[in-house]
Amino acid sequence: MEYFIQQLINGISVGSIYALIALGYTMVYGIIKLINFAHGDVFMVGSFIGLYSAKYLANAGFPPVVVLLLSLIISMTMSALLGITIERLAYKPLRKSTRIAALITAIGVSFLLEYVGVLILGPQAQGFPDIMVKKQYELFGSSIQVDSNQVMILITTIVLMLILQYIVRYTKTGKAMRAVSFDMEAARLMGINVDRTISATFAIGSALAAAAGVIFGMTYNSVDPLMGVMPGLKAFVAAVLGGIGSIPGALVGGLLLGTVETEISSLGYSSWRDGVAFAVLILILIFKPSGLFGKNVREKV
Repeated sequence: MEYFIQQLINGISVGSIYALIALGYTMVYGIIKLINFAHGDVFMVGSFIGLYSAKYLANAGFPPVVVLLLSLIISMTMSALLGITIERLAYKPLRKSTRIAALITAIGVSFLLEYVGVLILGPQAQGFPDIMVKKQYELFGSSIQVDSNQVMILITTIVLMLILQYIVRYTKTGKAMRAVSFDMEAARLMGINVDRTISATFAIGSALAAAAGVIFGMTYNSVDPLMGVMPGLKAFVAAVLGGIGSIPGALVGGLLLGTVETEISSLGYSSWRDGVAFAVLILILIFKPSGLFGKNVREKV
């Protein structure tokens, strides 16, 4: 039982990273019904910005907590600007085109980010600096251990999730997002700047992906230009599992997927963990396409 609980804790840490990335997928889909497959590569860009920011700030003599916070802020800000740029240049001109055109463009942007990263940064993995000294904590005096990094991941995910919920529910921008999601044309007639609202959605989603990238680098101590492919796809699975378009669903889906993966690995089937993730996608699409928290919506053809 203790071993099972230990793996559950590990799974929640992995799932928190998936959840932060999945929030970007679910927000963009909720607004413009686009699966932004370049989102995983924004996660990669955010991790590299965090890496170089952390190195510079650490060499400048800043305390570890300040290095962590400033690295997160810099990475999230720069990635938000990247998200806006991608939306304005790649997706906005295709807004009235077919969905398949936008989807193909998203895949093209994904490859562009990956191989520009390889060209500039090189294909080799780079070590992420140890920002915080990891400390081990025992729970209930047993063999169950939690390290400070896992605590930081969970706290960061919960805080960002609460901030996002506040923005969506109680701010003017959030209300505009909900209005555009419900009916874009009606929102435009009511005086809402639809273009600005969509850009804000991409900015927030990209910022959350960047936070996940910094956390990923701190957890695994290694980043590379192709690192966004698999976490990005798994985050998409998490978004579908929770109900794409649902913010709480993205969080729950990420945590569930991370937990399932970790438990499968703990049973000695680590080579199956990627396959299990995509098996979950197939099963959810067959038996409950709307996801755990999604709603069945009729579409006019």
